[in-house]
Amino acid sequence: MIWYTALVLGVAAERMAELVLARRNARWSLANGGSESGRSHYPVMVLLHTALLAGCLLEVWVGQGEFVPLVGWAMVGVVLAAQGLRWWCIATLGRQWNTRVIVVPDQPLVTGGPYRWLRHPNYVAVAAEGTALPLVHGAWATAVVFTLCNTVLLSTRIRCEEAALAAAKGARA
Repeated sequence: MIWYTALVLGVAAERMAELVLARRNARWSLANGGSESGRSHYPVMVLLHTALLAGCLLEVWVGQGEFVPLVGWAMVGVVLAAQGLRWWCIATLGRQWNTRVIVVPDQPLVTGGPYRWLRHPNYVAVAAEGTALPLVHGAWATAVVFTLCNTVLLSTRIRCEEAALAAAKGARA
């Protein structure tokens, strides 16, 4: 369980690094005329992602979730691939990447990197990680609850992003 705890804490540290970068990018975006959408669902998103990390640890510590090598190692691979995809998204979007929905006028829609193939690749990474991280060590309940809640949240989040991007595109036309 010690190595699993270290993995979850490593993901938590990575998330903290994301938040530092997101704050810097938000300041840049707002200073360059960006407008934020979806403020009401942002605290719910933060709570859900925090609960994911806590749930992973609690379910394993209290419930004695079992590491099943075939599943566990496959899920470690998915977690690592999700991290790679997430950072590819971050690198591709550059200053436009954020954990909030902030659209800067006159910035082109990014269509390179993973955005060549997927409209919202970062959410693929989030969904994969949110399912795989708990399953690394048998936290099935956490995986199911996060996946269901995240599905609802992402439907709201994606509609919000699409509306903000459409409004920005309309303003540019």
